Amino acid sequence: MANTETKKLNQAITDLIDEKKVLHITVVDYTELTEKIAIPYKLDKDEIEELIQQFEDQGLGIVDEDGDPMHLQVEKEEVMVDEIMGENDLAPKGVKINDPVRMYLKEIGRVDLLTADEEVQLAKRIEAGDKDDGDAEDAAAARDELAEANLRLVVSIAKRYVGRGMSFLDLIQEGNMGLMKAVNKFDYTKGFKFSTYATWWIRQAITRAIADQARTIRIPVHMVETINKLSRIQRNLVKELGRDPAPEEIGAEMDLPTEKVREILKISQDPVSLETPIGEENDSHLGDFIEDDEAISPEENTSGELLKEELRDVLDTLTDREENVLRLRFGLDDGRQRTLEDVGKVFGVTRERIRQIEAKALRKLRHPSRSKQLKDFLE
Repeated sequence: MANTETKKLNQAITDLIDEKKVLHITVVDYTELTEKIAIPYKLDKDEIEELIQQFEDQGLGIVDEDGDPMHLQVEKEEVMVDEIMGENDLAPKGVKINDPVRMYLKEIGRVDLLTADEEVQLAKRIEAGDKDDGDAEDAAAARDELAEANLRLVVSIAKRYVGRGMSFLDLIQEGNMGLMKAVNKFDYTKGFKFSTYATWWIRQAITRAIADQARTIRIPVHMVETINKLSRIQRNLVKELGRDPAPEEIGAEMDLPTEKVREILKISQDPVSLETPIGEENDSHLGDFIEDDEAISPEENTSGELLKEELRDVLDTLTDREENVLRLRFGLDDGRQRTLEDVGKVFGVTRERIRQIEAKALRKLRHPSRSKQLKDFLE
């Protein structure tokens, strides 16, 4: 293969691996692998096996169209699963376990593990019970037994994903849903153990849940792919330019408008709590340093207080009724202006009488001896 083709092949492999890792997906469909890489680059059988091995080294398993693991990975997976199923301590280190979770872990720890032969026998009972003339109750009981015997497998896998944005209990719940899918889809005739097969479904359920739920603000899958592409181009430009690229440069590479690039960069940022401690002694919070655009400046606040004092002094020169009428008409106390009719109802007089009182009070305020007190605030 020519050097240029090799570079393109390596880039295609890197792109597919990055895409799966950003989405927290741990499996790659064999059909996708062949359509995106094997066929376009005309890989032979040995090269395809090397390709599969390369993906597995990155922690990505290859599955067939039924979702079953390809045999290249099965032996290694069986060793790993046997180790997991043999673990005694199901609680993840550094995670506080409350009483309900502890009781659940104790309960599932009492369930005996199944041998490969017992798994096959249960699978046969399920298969027989699902037939039209089969025993549906026996099939349901077999499903329950197969699932219960593998609940500790779910916990052991779930604890490997602690700290990725979901609680331990939620991870277990998502893993249990993956386990139930495995129970319903398991085909004992393929020759591998149920626990090995279930591992794929449990991982898939957990990783998809993390991708979908872990962020405070959910990002659609298509946008995650766009963010992934932008990040890759950004890294390449840093290598080429020796500095962080400008949005205009990223947009030119991606064939996107600069504003769209800015929008994607903004979306890709992780939210930060306003309660995040700041400083060596953690005595301040991030929110303390963020300006409130709607807040009144100290100068405006001081000016407003002085105006209130001057206004109060000026209004004190009026009669109580005149002062109260102006306060209600212009909303001096609560910012809500009243109509003549509304004020008239308060004082039990007609709207015309209120208009007369208001006019008289305003004439008094226009007198130079009073108006000069407010002149500085009205300029």
